[in-house]
Amino acid sequence: MTGRGVFYGSALTEAKGCTGRDVFIVGGANSAGQAAVYLAKHAKSVTILVRGPSLQKSMSYYLIQQIAQIPNITVRTCTEIAEAHGDGHLEQLTLRDSNTGVTETADAQYLFVFIGAAPLTSWLDGVLTRDQRGFIPTGPDLSENGARPPGWTLERAPYHLETSVPGVFVAGDVRSESAKRVASAVGEGAMAVMLVHRYLEKL
Repeated sequence: MTGRGVFYGSALTEAKGCTGRDVFIVGGANSAGQAAVYLAKHAKSVTILVRGPSLQKSMSYYLIQQIAQIPNITVRTCTEIAEAHGDGHLEQLTLRDSNTGVTETADAQYLFVFIGAAPLTSWLDGVLTRDQRGFIPTGPDLSENGARPPGWTLERAPYHLETSVPGVFVAGDVRSESAKRVASAVGEGAMAVMLVHRYLEKL
């Protein structure tokens, strides 16, 4: 049902379609909370589903307070989606209490999933350094105690967006510790182009 009531990531473009509808959001971090606040302006109800026992560890305090003051937002902890139902478009969700295993069906016309991103960098395994989650560290993040990364062949340290392979640069969400925002990715892309020119000039 992707694109037919189920969406992954940013919800802003679908907000008007949510007018008067029951909306569910999966996720407990700031992106999920910000989407809930925005969608609550249009939707009949917004329900945030969180697998954990609370939002305290994953969401900023100011956002938790803001959500608590919006009457049409409900937060359901220890809850996960078991099934999605609909004929051509999402109509209902089966929710499961992760503590008891009890399920219930709820009307839902829109579902937005904010559970993080997979970097999809497995094709680079053995080519350059990746962190435990598959994201790519760059520049200073490659060095421990000022030492150059293993296998680094140049006398200089890696440039800010440069990977463990000299001349290979990374920008955007796939970069380890990046801001995971479009504006940041665009800025990093522009910076990477500048660093590519610097690298080529010094060959």
